[in-house]
Amino acid sequence: MMLEHTPWPHELAQRYRDHGYWLDEPLTRGLDHQVRHRPKATALLCGDRRFSYADIDALSTNLAMRLGARGLGHGDTALVQLPNVAEFYLVFFALLKLGVAPVNALFSHRQLELRGYAQQLHPRLLIAARCHELFAGDAFIDELADISPQLSQVLLLGEAAPSHNLEHWLATPPDHPVRHSPTPANQVAFFQLSGGSTGMPKLIPRTHNDYDYSVRASAEICQLGPHTRFLCALPAAHNFPLSSPGALGVFHAGGCVVMAATPEPQSCFQLIERHAVTMAALVPPAVMLWLHAADRQPGDSLRSLRLLQVGGASFAESLARRVPGTLGCSLQQVFGMAEGLVNYTRLDDEEERIFTTQGRPISPDDEVKVVDDEGREVADGQTGMLATRGPYTFRGYYRSPGQNARVFDTAGFYHSGDLVQRTADGYLRVVGRVKDQINRGGEKIAAEEIENLLLLHPQVTHAALVAMDDPLLGEKSCAFLVTTGHDLRPAPLRQYLLELGVAAYKLPDRFRFVTAMPLTAVGKIDKRRLREQLAPRATSTANPCETSS
Repeated sequence: MMLEHTPWPHELAQRYRDHGYWLDEPLTRGLDHQVRHRPKATALLCGDRRFSYADIDALSTNLAMRLGARGLGHGDTALVQLPNVAEFYLVFFALLKLGVAPVNALFSHRQLELRGYAQQLHPRLLIAARCHELFAGDAFIDELADISPQLSQVLLLGEAAPSHNLEHWLATPPDHPVRHSPTPANQVAFFQLSGGSTGMPKLIPRTHNDYDYSVRASAEICQLGPHTRFLCALPAAHNFPLSSPGALGVFHAGGCVVMAATPEPQSCFQLIERHAVTMAALVPPAVMLWLHAADRQPGDSLRSLRLLQVGGASFAESLARRVPGTLGCSLQQVFGMAEGLVNYTRLDDEEERIFTTQGRPISPDDEVKVVDDEGREVADGQTGMLATRGPYTFRGYYRSPGQNARVFDTAGFYHSGDLVQRTADGYLRVVGRVKDQINRGGEKIAAEEIENLLLLHPQVTHAALVAMDDPLLGEKSCAFLVTTGHDLRPAPLRQYLLELGVAAYKLPDRFRFVTAMPLTAVGKIDKRRLREQLAPRATSTANPCETSS
């Protein structure tokens, strides 16, 4: 049985094959190549554990065959939730080999998200970790089994009983080898999670062909090779550290992935020094922490680091300019989405382009439009909504016809909800999100435009602009700020913005000063939670640091 997904039209699929983007080979192709040519090379470092390419292949094959002996295979799905440990990749490759399509939940996800995934996929397999609070006992496992009666196999990292112990299943070959194979390359390999900042992530079917092309092309753009040592400090399941070029790109190129539990700077700096890490990927809030740590404790722990990728959210130019001098490495901006399109600044781009844009698309066959509210393309340099289709951009969310009707046009272009500007040479600047637009009495304000200007202030380290209900104008804006001092006030900040040339209607109506921003599971500022903080206060009397006058 095949898992349903919206296929590419025949003429586009043929073009992608003719141009060499789609190879009709499984996502395990890169691992297989390294096993044949460099089996003993170090592929993965996790704490004090070292895994060669041959180790990853053998351990993942053990698990694939043992699961196959239990009757799992093509058409089945799995719900996987593991922390940043080596077992994440061992399980991922095992399921690819077996043809079972997993959704890899983030380790920070809780009951709401996991219930939702189980309801959508009805998994036959659950792989999780006893160290997660939901799986310290068996009550939630029973709840998932009630949601998905098909759930027939549960494996847990850190489980005492060998029959359900993930480590045991990985380390022990089956008594009788079982034939297994990936799904066809044009079929679903796994489900990625959408990166939306509100609501439950939607499921994105990724095929072997489209994802493998994105990985291969990304590895080439980023010039990965056997010399590459990549620090995986963001959640391993997230699209950015998985494939842009991420761990899969490193495995494709024959390099080494170094696991970090979190992006916390001190522990990451120690790993970089210990393992001579050459490359890391972070989201902007984590970069800010690294910059502060490097300022406070200058040293040579980062001397091996050659490239820092920053993605996941728009990166303020003022922070971008600090990276080379403070961290001693090159910067690469990445603007991508789990749905497909990925943009990179190139390693040989001039500094101004690297500091002021979020890159250009991977592929010559990435079709990008920047359109207005009527669907008409806007001129270069003008702000509009991003629409795209191409050889690695999906064609529809899983079992979501209503959502698909809203985000795809009749030509199959995916409208991502991003507000961007395109330069004459095809580079994109991310201005904001359509859903982050604030409609203040008919005047529309792109939140990220004001956020980036606020970040230019020397005392502002984090900024988030959100909408708040207003009975007269419909919406007003509130700027949440994290600052380095306690003497900032609304009036001087508004004057600062005016001096930068901001139109008066774009000035925040309210300011709130906070010690830290709430973050989503993938490290983005959680604007839903910020808006929730405003709701009960909207009609109350504001303190002097929040007034709009």
